[in-house]
Amino acid sequence: MTDAAPGPWPTDSSSSGTDRAVTLTDLLRVPMHRVRLVVAVAMVGLLAALGYVLLVPAALTASAVVAVRPVVTDAFTPSGAGADRAVNMNVESGIATGTEVVQRLADSAGADPRDVRDALEVEVPTGGQILRFTYQARDAHRAVQSANMAAQAYLDVRRTMYEQQRAEMLRSYDASITKVVAQQTALQKRANTAKDTAAGDALVAELAGINNQLTQLNAARTEIAAVDVNPGWVTQTAEKALVTSAGNRPLYLVAGLLGGALVGIVLAYAWESTDRRVRSVADGRDATGLPLLGTVRRPAFRGSPRAVDADVRYVAMAVAERVRQPARVALVTAREDATALTAGLAVALAADGREVFVADDSGRTERLRASVLADRGRLPIDPSRPLVPKPRPAGSTPAAAGAADGAAARRPSPHPPGARPSTDPDATLTLPRVSTARPENGRVVAPDEVAVGVGSVRFGTWRQGADHGLVLFNAPPAESDERGVAVARQGSAVVVVERDRTRQSDLRRLVERLRAAGVTPLGFVLTRNGRA
Repeated sequence: MTDAAPGPWPTDSSSSGTDRAVTLTDLLRVPMHRVRLVVAVAMVGLLAALGYVLLVPAALTASAVVAVRPVVTDAFTPSGAGADRAVNMNVESGIATGTEVVQRLADSAGADPRDVRDALEVEVPTGGQILRFTYQARDAHRAVQSANMAAQAYLDVRRTMYEQQRAEMLRSYDASITKVVAQQTALQKRANTAKDTAAGDALVAELAGINNQLTQLNAARTEIAAVDVNPGWVTQTAEKALVTSAGNRPLYLVAGLLGGALVGIVLAYAWESTDRRVRSVADGRDATGLPLLGTVRRPAFRGSPRAVDADVRYVAMAVAERVRQPARVALVTAREDATALTAGLAVALAADGREVFVADDSGRTERLRASVLADRGRLPIDPSRPLVPKPRPAGSTPAAAGAADGAAARRPSPHPPGARPSTDPDATLTLPRVSTARPENGRVVAPDEVAVGVGSVRFGTWRQGADHGLVLFNAPPAESDERGVAVARQGSAVVVVERDRTRQSDLRRLVERLRAAGVTPLGFVLTRNGRA
């Protein structure tokens, strides 16, 4: 090549010593590139939730409401200002879910007390004296029956507790009254037998005090006996018409989908931590320590796998700036195929008038030729085609020019030479002339050569390109074939990195092999995944 001599390029990363800040795009890049894994795990979660909804029957919920009342002596006495604090609802809730209530439900239904405890739920509204018993079951009848039985069992347990307390208090009062009555009888006997007036008066006064004490004890016992021990009432019984489904079934599907997506994202980050891929230019610089020669993208919103032609031409200019003829440039990859990028670089270099030889020893010559022909058709300006018509000689007229052209281009004879046998024994046989292929610019082109602009591209093996000035070697993957590194030792190398496909570990290993072999790569080219 007749380009400028290569300048000194730094082999280390061009980024500064400061660490790059992690942005929201960096966090979203991993799930987006592992979207297949995320979608697959999300679908698994959705299918699991759908199977649960379809196979597991819905749980039915029945509710019964109990109004809790404090134990008072006179039920007709108006409640004071602290009536809402007369009953400790936390204690009542504990009794409602206690062992006695649960055991009664388990005995009536013949179920495990642990299952009954899990199905029973007691709610206490804030600032109120209400207990709401909720029971879940697979059958509506069982849910209604269990809810009502739980409410009634609570009332029975609480009433039994109050009755036991009242009976204990009455028993205590009866014992006290019996003792005072015995004292009264003894004093009465002593007062009747007293002979002294002063002693009799003292006994009468003492007897009056005992009578007063006995009157107070009888009044207190009467008050305790009159206490209403009713703990409350069932204000709303459970009915089949009021039974509802426990939970919203479609929410299980949403929860399964979101849960699966969350697990998929976690797995994507775990997979990315063990299988790091080159995602950006910064990743390529960090993995190789080489300068960037260019990025090759795909056309946006077209769905085409081919590369943007302008990007390939910019990469070709960067490569031409670094080398001079005779040049041997090997396009090396770790595990990928750089055929499309090799063909694009050959077309871009040949369009400026260079004779490019594309070498390949892996049987990809036909693919290279097809890619070169396709890329040649997309050149913005083809120098081989004249932009203006050729000028006519002075004094010539259009008619004369037409006649001259007509004389030059004769019509083919209906009887070409050799079609009819000649009777002349001295006649000679006329053979047709084999014409050489010529492009529109008049330059002779060899059969294995493709004209690109004012230059050309030829194909062959590495040995066949030994006499050419510019050779592009389409190297096989370096992980399985060392010929790319061997060719790069005789010239220079361009490391081709495919975004989202090239592993950083493979890329580091490739650069280490090149440097260990004495090759200083020109730089790296970041291409789109799949193709250049």
